[in-house]
Amino acid sequence: MTGPGTAGFPATSPGSATPPGYRGRFAPSPTGDLHPGSLLAAFGSWLLARHAGGEWWLRVEDLDPPREVAGAAERQLATLAALGLHPDAPVVRQSDRHALYAAALERLLDDGLAFACHCTRSELAATGGIHRACVARSRRRQPAIRLRVPEASIVTFDDLIQGPQRQDVADDVGDFVLRRADGLWAYQLAVVVDDAEQGITDVVRGADLLDSTGRQILLQRALGLPVPRHAHLPLVTDATGRKLSKSEGAAPVGPGAVRASLVEAWRALGQDPEALAGAGDPPGLLALAAARFDPARIPVALPPRVQTMR
Repeated sequence: MTGPGTAGFPATSPGSATPPGYRGRFAPSPTGDLHPGSLLAAFGSWLLARHAGGEWWLRVEDLDPPREVAGAAERQLATLAALGLHPDAPVVRQSDRHALYAAALERLLDDGLAFACHCTRSELAATGGIHRACVARSRRRQPAIRLRVPEASIVTFDDLIQGPQRQDVADDVGDFVLRRADGLWAYQLAVVVDDAEQGITDVVRGADLLDSTGRQILLQRALGLPVPRHAHLPLVTDATGRKLSKSEGAAPVGPGAVRASLVEAWRALGQDPEALAGAGDPPGLLALAAARFDPARIPVALPPRVQTMR
């Protein structure tokens, strides 16, 4: 597989039975309102789920209170509802799932696959933050917990959009954090536990998370969990090529431009804008989009004409 236009996507054809077991998800963090980049991930994951005749779930990844914006989760969900992107199951919040993460961490510790790390960031500065050996000069009252990553831990996988991927997690990342020194759960552990517990078969998200996939696959192997298929969508960037994000103050998707936002995201996903000609309100537009969506048209990266989505 070499990128867009591959035949790796699950699909239905007229008259065929629905393939069993496709379940995708959109998992926003409540660090700001829904912006064009997160809408692209939401719409792309929804379209791929509908194309496969599968389910689309929503999960609020609210495990980092210092970075959360008050009311952002509710506004994100309200915007998705206004867009007509309704999940096929009740919304799940990570803040309600601490016991699941604790049980997974305990398993890894009991099996000797994770360990307490007393290193500070300054102590790891000489290795660029990559942990390969504990160099802590003193013990911390509450150390971080890291996954033990053996040498030559090379992960390969075929991304349905970005093509074949290879990462030496030991060299590139090192022993990575599962629970932070401040007691908060790390993203890598929480997302792996949640995807397995929710039966997610297909992880569709932005290409900025492509680098996390190797770590997550190693963690899935360590916990004996299934490895889902992956599809990393192109990023929405500004005129300088920088990713549009909530943290960079990207303009949110406005309630008065719901239809235009969906059409813009459709275009950014490489789809023919004429395919939606005549579509009216969001429900009608989504029905037409689901029927005419072609995953082979999704680009690896966005062309300049859509890099300034507002």
